[in-house]
Amino acid sequence: METKTERSGLTLAAILDTALRMAAAEGLESLTIGEVAKRLNLSKSGVFSRVGSREALQKAVLEEYDRRFLSDVLVPALREPRGLPRLNAIMRLWLQRVRDVEASQGCIYCKGAFEYDSREGPVRELLEDGIRRWRSSLKRTVIQAIDAGHLCADTDAEQLVFEMDALFVGLMHDARFLREPRAAERTWTAWQRLASSHLAPGVSLEPGPSTRSPATR
Repeated sequence: METKTERSGLTLAAILDTALRMAAAEGLESLTIGEVAKRLNLSKSGVFSRVGSREALQKAVLEEYDRRFLSDVLVPALREPRGLPRLNAIMRLWLQRVRDVEASQGCIYCKGAFEYDSREGPVRELLEDGIRRWRSSLKRTVIQAIDAGHLCADTDAEQLVFEMDALFVGLMHDARFLREPRAAERTWTAWQRLASSHLAPGVSLEPGPSTRSPATR
């Protein structure tokens, strides 16, 4: 039999999951205690007692999104050797996550960046912090690939990170707005071309078993 604590934990998980889907599809500003309660057939007080204010709910959603994103993309990629294998794995896993989650539900990083580009406040600050921390992780991985001799020594790490991130903004545009069925395949091809332009002499981009190109669904 479930304890009261276990039921409360399951309810909080359901609240965050519902709020995540709302934010991804409709924006963080769409989140209200009342609407989340309505979608879960809960009382407003039941939702409020677990997450607090509307702003606290928005922050909890951003923190949960960061956790899930990093768990799906960065954490498993860290099992790969430093350098190109890890960088390639990040891109493969990032693409896999977009296909499995963001392409159908929406991307909080992308949507939030446009939603809050002219707003100030703690929600924007937390969103920006998550995106900047992610790009810092990408930059660190690129620098490790340079240090390992896999990428050319004169590779501009910040420029490469900008282009890597831009690939996924383009993917979201084509996958969600244009509903292009080959968007994921095209993104992988673009990444291979981008990476190839920075490879050090004698280094191959040939993917191994754990970094092969994902099949298009």
